[in-house]
Amino acid sequence: MATLDTPEMPLPSLDALQHWTWVIGRAQQMLLESGLAAAAPGGAPDLGLPVVPGINDPATLQRAEAFWTDSLGLWQRFLDPARAEKGDEPPGQARDKRFAAPQWRDNPVFDLIRQSYFLISDHLLRGVDALEGVDEKQKEQLRFAARGFLDAMSPSNFPVTNPLVLEKTIETGGENLLKGLQNMLADLAKGQLTHTDPNAFEVGRNLAMTPGKVVKRTPLYELIQYTPTTDKVLAVPLVIFPPWINRFYILDLTPEKSFIRWAVDQGITVFLVSWKSADASMKDVAWDDYIEAQIEAIDTVRQALKIDSVHAIGYCVAGTTLAATLAVLAARGAADKVKSATFFTAQVDFAQAGELLNFIDDDQLAMIRTLAPDGYLDGRYLALTFNLLRGRDLIWNYVTNNYLLGQDYAPFDLLHWNGDTTNLPSKWHLSYLMDLYRDNLLVKPGVLSVGGTPIDLRLVKTPAYIQAGREDHIAPAESVWSITRYFAGPLKFVLAGSGHIAGVVNPPALGKYQYWLNPAPVETLAEFVAGAVETKGSWWPDWVDWLRAQDGRTVAAKGARQPGRGPLKALEDAPGSYVRSH
Repeated sequence: MATLDTPEMPLPSLDALQHWTWVIGRAQQMLLESGLAAAAPGGAPDLGLPVVPGINDPATLQRAEAFWTDSLGLWQRFLDPARAEKGDEPPGQARDKRFAAPQWRDNPVFDLIRQSYFLISDHLLRGVDALEGVDEKQKEQLRFAARGFLDAMSPSNFPVTNPLVLEKTIETGGENLLKGLQNMLADLAKGQLTHTDPNAFEVGRNLAMTPGKVVKRTPLYELIQYTPTTDKVLAVPLVIFPPWINRFYILDLTPEKSFIRWAVDQGITVFLVSWKSADASMKDVAWDDYIEAQIEAIDTVRQALKIDSVHAIGYCVAGTTLAATLAVLAARGAADKVKSATFFTAQVDFAQAGELLNFIDDDQLAMIRTLAPDGYLDGRYLALTFNLLRGRDLIWNYVTNNYLLGQDYAPFDLLHWNGDTTNLPSKWHLSYLMDLYRDNLLVKPGVLSVGGTPIDLRLVKTPAYIQAGREDHIAPAESVWSITRYFAGPLKFVLAGSGHIAGVVNPPALGKYQYWLNPAPVETLAEFVAGAVETKGSWWPDWVDWLRAQDGRTVAAKGARQPGRGPLKALEDAPGSYVRSH
């Protein structure tokens, strides 16, 4: 097999080394002299030129000097590799998965390409940080755009600058590129990047397998009741509200990863709302409708089981909505309908909502309006937005592996779910972006209302369990923490390892990640972290202990506790129809 690992590259002669040493030395001398002139008051006074910020002001010239100095140092290491010290790379470079293969370091040409890329990237981002006269929001948008550009321009993304692709092309006689082209054309035809084997998973076959029944259907949601697996169950049932931005089965993946199956096995009567993917019939659906739907689902379960209250879980946007629901219930004198509330990576204060804020400006909002002429937003648009937040991992990694290397798609249930998009009502989506992300109105008492009831989060006294992901890029931990500044009831905050998905979907049996707790009263997330105790593994057992502490009474798992045997009649088997609709 032909490889690029050990190229026949002759060592430079002594005369050549002496020549290049002179060139580099002379260049460094020129830079030093130029730097001294630029540092003089007024900058380059001998030429009589005006100082133009960003062009020839001292700070800009010093950055240019630093760039060329680093570039010359890089060339010097390339010409005389023996002088380069091993293991002196910054940690971020050493851990970068794009350049993990030894060919990127063993081959001097590709090592130069790799290090040149890091050098240019570092100086470009430094230049953005050094911009003056730009407000912080615009600067963060520039940083985000610069990082996206740099990820796109990585040498790993192009055949002639990626040694692995060159080796594969030689080995297969170019068939990898033909297969990659086939993969790319298929993705272009469906308008969406493929991350995993499209035939490996199917809802109802090996995903969303927890037994249960659809016991109610409305134009907005299906209500699923799951079959108990224990003789006794907690008297207070659980109603789960997943985000309607994605399919609910993120909480019911393969059986060994399913939060729903695990909760049922803990002796909890579990209900779940499966939202309908939007179509033209939902063009008038607004946030009020989702809040009232949550209240309706809570009341439906209470009446069916003849109980006073339920436990509730809200994940992501459904958690934000649950917070508003609790405020509405409190204002209406019905707070007791919810015994406890659990929030998975949910935000109420969007002042620190992370990189998604880079997509919220007048131009973006105007574009979204044009993308939804029939009253709903195609889910592929939002999928692309979320992929862009992790472009290196969710876009360019697959460009390299599946388009250039022509590799087969690996089966991965979580990535199958990630690509199973849902459409959104455009009226709701726009108001959500403007009212919450842009204007941050939810935390302003009484500004928003539902059915004439003002929303004031300070009224919420419901016991709450608040989970955040340490590495969450969609709902940053600092943003989730802010819930603690508004609710008035007893709160428990847990910081979980990993991010928005893996930080939530972390079954105890896998023994992955960790979580942190700090029972001391603290005011900030930094104080919480400083005094927190780390526990290895999943936080799910801690949550279920907390849930039982709210009300530990149990009842027999019979009658209405069995799906379809009470007032709510079974309409069809779980996972229902809405989860399959597009």
